[in-house]
Amino acid sequence: MMELPLQGLVVLEFSQYLSGPSAGLRLADLGARVIKIERPGKGDAGRKLAIKNLWVDDNSLLFHTINRNKESFTADLKNEADIALVKKLVAKADVVIHNFRPGVMEKTGLGYEALKQINPRIIYAVISGYGKEGPWKNKPGQDLLLQSITGLAFTTGNGTNGPVPFGISIADILCGAQLVQGILAALIRRQKKNIGALIEISLMESLLDFQFELLTTYYASKQQPQRSKVNNGNPLLSAPYGIYQTADGYIALAMMEIPKLAEAIQCTALAHFVQEDAFKKRDEIKQVLADFMITQHSAHWLLLLQAKGMWAMEVLDWEKMLEHEAYKVLEMEQVIHTGSKQLITTRCPIRINGERLYADKQAAQVGEHNKKIINDLSLQ
Repeated sequence: MMELPLQGLVVLEFSQYLSGPSAGLRLADLGARVIKIERPGKGDAGRKLAIKNLWVDDNSLLFHTINRNKESFTADLKNEADIALVKKLVAKADVVIHNFRPGVMEKTGLGYEALKQINPRIIYAVISGYGKEGPWKNKPGQDLLLQSITGLAFTTGNGTNGPVPFGISIADILCGAQLVQGILAALIRRQKKNIGALIEISLMESLLDFQFELLTTYYASKQQPQRSKVNNGNPLLSAPYGIYQTADGYIALAMMEIPKLAEAIQCTALAHFVQEDAFKKRDEIKQVLADFMITQHSAHWLLLLQAKGMWAMEVLDWEKMLEHEAYKVLEMEQVIHTGSKQLITTRCPIRINGERLYADKQAAQVGEHNKKIINDLSLQ
């Protein structure tokens, strides 16, 4: 079996819900020993966060999905004896992750300055909603709320719609991934200089960074980019960029020149436009396309477009995608065994030396590994 790059590292994850646990999941996939520090009894509040009311055991399917391949250690952070035990854990650890509101860990005596005294080489990684300063610092860091206040909801959907959120917890997942980037950078520096680091990121900063193209455009023009009124794909891009309905489905059209598109699909009405019209008359061009594309099946249009090397693809739902050889060859699925049940989830998307990274260890029950961790790390 391949030795994973983070094998031997110990990560303490004081996290709940999605952002912090998603960072811990990726570190675990890369070989780290990730120990989830949870409240006795209830554990991570994410255990009861069920999507579509799907459960595996006493815990939600979502919890199992994002907390596989970790261990669980319970500690009451209001109990002095438990705090003392956690501090012994910190002395043995390489990384601490938490996504509590500003000040929470400091009140328990587990803030960065306190833990740095115990372990000067510790990498202390923090996710907050809005940063530790400013009027919103104690507001709830929830994904939909962050999408709403950062303007992201005005990038999706058509200009005739109101704000439209992403259909995924994009702030949580992005922020978790970016936290991992910061942790890995700090680990590299520690290897060279033998010093730890405080890594801080907020959900808000992640979503602002996510929109860097749009915001840079706004900084320069002082005008918010407007969505197309029809078939919007990206507020910054000209026609035909977007998704179009056909006689039997949908196809996506990316960047392409309007005259070449008109010739490829033999659309007389579109041939009246020149390339300079692509943004200036974006909505008009898109409406002509929308009216024309619906007259033929997706396969007809794709045959014409792809023969000319133009960037077009069919829009698939998950049922159709899973049947396609292009999906199957990636081998993205892995089976997690959870007692008498099995669940299928996605694997880590990273490959190392050509090998895919699979980790089929199920999410732990609350406090399942207390005794093992105490013995392994010689905490008594």
